[in-house]
Amino acid sequence: MVDVTSKSESDRRAVARGRVMVNPSTLAMVRDQLSGADTTLRKGDVLGVARLAGILAAKRTADLIPLCHPLPISGVQVSLCPEGDESIVIEASVRTVSRTGVEMEALTAVSVAALTVYDMCKSVDRDMRIMDIHLVEKHGGSHGDAQASRSEL
Repeated sequence: MVDVTSKSESDRRAVARGRVMVNPSTLAMVRDQLSGADTTLRKGDVLGVARLAGILAAKRTADLIPLCHPLPISGVQVSLCPEGDESIVIEASVRTVSRTGVEMEALTAVSVAALTVYDMCKSVDRDMRIMDIHLVEKHGGSHGDAQASRSEL
């Protein structure tokens, strides 16, 4: 594990994004859930449960990724938004005041939220794909701010 003792604490934030590609009929069921309609998605509120899973994953990143420092997370926001007819876009923003950044926490939040969508929809859609999980931006730290240099897929 990298020794970060000599680094000073600073405000740090990271944003990650990814998407789950689903069949149009699956996305229609997810949208129906948003309006309160009954669907054949037996496991419950797909977007709500995936959001909570992402938040919990950000908090447990050091338990999942070897040599990742446990951090005092100040805030986590995870959003899941249906896009078009075949996509759920997931975005996570994580913040801390610490000696090291929260990029891994943001990426873990998106990854686990995407896996949760997959798990909750697999009974009706075997063709789902988890795609394009990447760091969008980071702020703070000795290397300063950074934004993704390539365009979204």
